[in-house]
Amino acid sequence: MADDDIPCRGFASPPCFMHEIDPDYTGLPPGVDDRQATDVKRWRKAERLRLLNERQKLAPKVRQTLTRQLQDNLTEFLGSLGPVCISGYWPIRGEPDLRGVLKDVIAAGGRAALPVVAERNRPLQFRAWSPGDRLERGIWDIPTPPAEAEMLRPDVLLAPFLGFDANLYRLGHGGGYFDRTLAVLDDRPVVIGVGFAMAQIPTIYPQPHDIPMTMIVTEKEILQPPQGS
Repeated sequence: MADDDIPCRGFASPPCFMHEIDPDYTGLPPGVDDRQATDVKRWRKAERLRLLNERQKLAPKVRQTLTRQLQDNLTEFLGSLGPVCISGYWPIRGEPDLRGVLKDVIAAGGRAALPVVAERNRPLQFRAWSPGDRLERGIWDIPTPPAEAEMLRPDVLLAPFLGFDANLYRLGHGGGYFDRTLAVLDDRPVVIGVGFAMAQIPTIYPQPHDIPMTMIVTEKEILQPPQGS
């Protein structure tokens, strides 16, 4: 379909990542920044593994209870927006299963999409999804809508996390797909980091390419930027 026919929101020009710019441009001493970035990368790898292990230790009934509470908080917020185009995700590795939220959005007159890695190291695509639609195995064997599914641009984007901090930064699986995608969105959607409160850490040590969420929703609370920030 033509680009002008794609519903919801728009894309901008390709991203320019600060971490790929010459160090002289940033004003930071070369080498020091490189060492810091390397240290953060190593720390994140270990922290991801720790957080994933902790999440996967949750008993199924506990995970289901936490997910219901999270879904209630998320549904309360989404109800204030009216019909929207929302991008969810297919849950893997103990992530909260929020597909019920997508079904509720559709039932309320909105639309739903699933993110698709159509090409490695490129921004995500968002393909229309409704319960019962045919899916196919994508990268990492995650079920995704097929290539012929309608392309959508979400008003609301759910981004599952392994960890998060009070400044609304999200620690994902490390592929960089959400950050890469947000960097190319012209009219940026409401981006909601979703997961369990047990995943909160003091900081993810944000780097220049990291983009904070609009809000974080857990089973305990909805975290938003302080008023006036």
